[in-house]
Amino acid sequence: MTIEWRTPALLALGWSDARATELAPLLARGLLPARVVAQHRSHYVVSDGARDHRAVLRGALRAELDATPHLPAVGDWVAIGHTSSPVIVEAVLSRRSAFVRQRPGVAIAPQVVAANIDLALIATAVAGDLNPRRLERYATIAWESGAVPLVLLTKADLVAVDELAEARVAVSAAAPGVDVLAVSTHTGEGLDALARVLVPATTAVLVGSSGVGKSSLVNALLGGERLATAPVRADGRGRHTTTHRELVRLASGALLIDTPGMRELQLWSDGGGFAASFADVDALAADCRFGDCAHGSEPGCAVRAAIAAGSLALERLESYFKLRREMERHARLSDPRAAADANRRLRAMHRAQYSMPDKRDP
Repeated sequence: MTIEWRTPALLALGWSDARATELAPLLARGLLPARVVAQHRSHYVVSDGARDHRAVLRGALRAELDATPHLPAVGDWVAIGHTSSPVIVEAVLSRRSAFVRQRPGVAIAPQVVAANIDLALIATAVAGDLNPRRLERYATIAWESGAVPLVLLTKADLVAVDELAEARVAVSAAAPGVDVLAVSTHTGEGLDALARVLVPATTAVLVGSSGVGKSSLVNALLGGERLATAPVRADGRGRHTTTHRELVRLASGALLIDTPGMRELQLWSDGGGFAASFADVDALAADCRFGDCAHGSEPGCAVRAAIAAGSLALERLESYFKLRREMERHARLSDPRAAADANRRLRAMHRAQYSMPDKRDP
């Protein structure tokens, strides 16, 4: 029996012919393609294009995918069996892109926020939330994901024209090469421009802190009050109104993954996103006199010269160093061999220190 998978409903979910080869052996087993549209603690919600289904992983598959990055995330494509509710997820198809951060907490491990995305919409309120250092983190993760980042300056109606212009300059300095769009769900400013970006079958992820207006923005794009909203708290901090990640279908035919507010955003990067996010610093570094310039007190440092000239902010260079150290630390701690080597070097240093004679003794 031939199973038809190339249906208009699946294509509207972002399916493409490029996955046909990977899907073929699964079709031969009688499985069907579906996309993860919501993620909860105990289960997933997947869509086959026609219907949404409550779904769980087959036990053997969960044991096989015990490493967190390989477990399904919203936006993933999976293969499901023909069963009653809940349907059983039998396989997870490969990802072409993923927005990944360091998992909140102490453990060093990645957390996939959204998979198979084309756009990363970084929402930040013009007043009260715009933080260049946090934007650098978002931009780095967005570039790393393989998606195209776009910064949304939300609540643009709450500030004067000159304040909005200053915000655009701040964003351009923190995220060079990233387009900026000012939007307001009250006046409608920027919504038409955003709708033109969100073309049919395109998948975007919407990220940002709590209280920046993400749910209001999703409602505006949906044309109704589908998601709950809440005012910002008296202390200026946002409220979590979105409690789980969910893929919603927009009237334009685009797909938008809404996410809860992020108060903790540590990098999980192999350096590609970092290089793209700090391309301006690396371009300056190429003109330093020494190839291994540390951008400290070395003579002929083009980076320090740019800081002295006012074309590069000292805070941006400090952030460059901080994020690079953070990535190196995560890479070391997540690699058992590298961590063991570091521990051996540390023990050797301690032994050498304790074996040295105390020069204070007579």
